Amino acid sequence: MSRLNVPAPEDVPEGAQRILDTVGAQMGFVPNMFKTIASNPPVLEVVTTLQGTLGRVLDARTRHSIALAVSQANECSYCLAMHTHVATEFGGMSADDIELGRAGSSVDPRRAAAARFAQRVVESRGQVSDAELASVRDAGYTDPQILAIVTVAVQFLLTNFINNVNQTDLDIPAASTVDTPVLQ
Repeated sequence: MSRLNVPAPEDVPEGAQRILDTVGAQMGFVPNMFKTIASNPPVLEVVTTLQGTLGRVLDARTRHSIALAVSQANECSYCLAMHTHVATEFGGMSADDIELGRAGSSVDPRRAAAARFAQRVVESRGQVSDAELASVRDAGYTDPQILAIVTVAVQFLLTNFINNVNQTDLDIPAASTVDTPVLQ
């Protein structure tokens, strides 16, 4: 059961309701995370603006792989379920690629390097090694793209923390439990 209060529909502030309507139109429903955040309209605006802005950096499948890797590293069951749903329904990712994403990998070697690097950024609190930085560069990522990987990882870290604190009720099927060892 969620630990933070979700405002009743009639109690959602007008500015927040507009954002919820936009999210609902994009996704086909309003996820519980957004309903909860609606109790604080500036936070809702920050989260959705960040998501919209970062939706323009990196390709969608790379962002999905990063979302899965970061959510697995943070053991966020709500985010794993949501990102599995989004990667499948909107991203066209296979079940195998989703499982690999959770392990910080991918069927695509370049995307695997981004997911692995994002996962290491989270696990090491940004204290990645020279070898880890060289590895993502060797996969073809430029310094501006590495900044994008870090920023996308932090975006998902933010929503992981919100959902872990809240223990947000699942409103979509739970992600399957998989053994996802950290790749070295």
